[in-house]
Amino acid sequence: MTYRRAAIPALVGGLLITALLWWAGASVQALHLAGTADAIGGRTAAELEHWLTPWSYDPPDVVRFGAGASDWANGTPEPDGARYLVLHHTAMQIRFGAVFAFFVPGALHLVRRLPPVHGRLPATLLAVWAWGLVAGTLAVAVSAPWLIASQGRGSYRFLPQLAGTISSGRQILVVTALVAAVGTVFAARITAKGAGPLPRQAVPARAARLSATAGTAIIALSLVVLSYQSVAAAIQRFDPVGGLFAEPGELLREWLLLGGWAGPAGAPFGDWFLHRLPDVLLLVVVWWALRWLPVLLTRAAVPAMAVGAVCATVLGLLASQSLRMAMDGAGLRWGLTYLSAGLGDGVPAALTCGLVAGVVAATTLRLTVSGRADDVPEAAPSAESPAHP
Repeated sequence: MTYRRAAIPALVGGLLITALLWWAGASVQALHLAGTADAIGGRTAAELEHWLTPWSYDPPDVVRFGAGASDWANGTPEPDGARYLVLHHTAMQIRFGAVFAFFVPGALHLVRRLPPVHGRLPATLLAVWAWGLVAGTLAVAVSAPWLIASQGRGSYRFLPQLAGTISSGRQILVVTALVAAVGTVFAARITAKGAGPLPRQAVPARAARLSATAGTAIIALSLVVLSYQSVAAAIQRFDPVGGLFAEPGELLREWLLLGGWAGPAGAPFGDWFLHRLPDVLLLVVVWWALRWLPVLLTRAAVPAMAVGAVCATVLGLLASQSLRMAMDGAGLRWGLTYLSAGLGDGVPAALTCGLVAGVVAATTLRLTVSGRADDVPEAAPSAESPAHP
């Protein structure tokens, strides 16, 4: 599919996810109405407010009162307090602009290399959905410094604050990104009509399996090795320098670790393994996605494989978190919003590890296919061919 045909669906999806997030953030005030807690329950209202506040232009109390720098006794803030409010407003402008700016290029690349035709529709929908989560997470990360500064404590443990801010607002992204993905794929189906043949690429099965195994090994490195309790603790305690950029361990955990686990430690092995099944599911989803990604792509280039691997890792995270929710029987009494609190965790680490996994998978695929071609012997000249002098 050409860039011109793929640009329209990407723009539609970018506008849709930005508008949905803005509408979700603007709905926070509805949760403060008198009858809301009676209608949906106080706990559910509090959980929803926690989900939506990171996307709301309405500043929290710590910003509204200027972290002690404003005086609302007369109904107007002092100049310093007004600056905090302006910083919060700027942070939200950057956040919504960054959502659009990050979503459109990724969706454009996915729709162009993975058009929703010839059996690719489910794969395109899932990939664009996962990329919506990545775009939202990157937007939160980019706007986080302004948001932290607006709270009046930007010089206090800045990197741990940055890690905490990046991990916020992820639950509502799961829903809005899905709706935006549906809109993107629907528009792509329309623009793909008359685009010409978009066949699947012929990839040897052995090369695809080796490529998927190499890429999954990178994800397993984060999930099994780096996420082990002692290694994760060492990463979190990492603090080489002081000052404003001290204590980077929490930020490194956010961008490197896909989970966290420890040994059985006295528990029966069966119970321990059952608790690890979501991690096994994550690796299975990633391997299966990387196995079929070169076949589904119109061209298995490194950028397409890297973006596809990121989306596969995010989808694996969502699948593992959904399985963990289903296995958590004790949380059923707290409601769906309580169970869904872990949805969207690990997207920064999925972006980091997925990019590396995609590059490794693409490189392995290229080397395997080229090596297979080099091993094919040249055809012997037939008896009917003319002899050279």
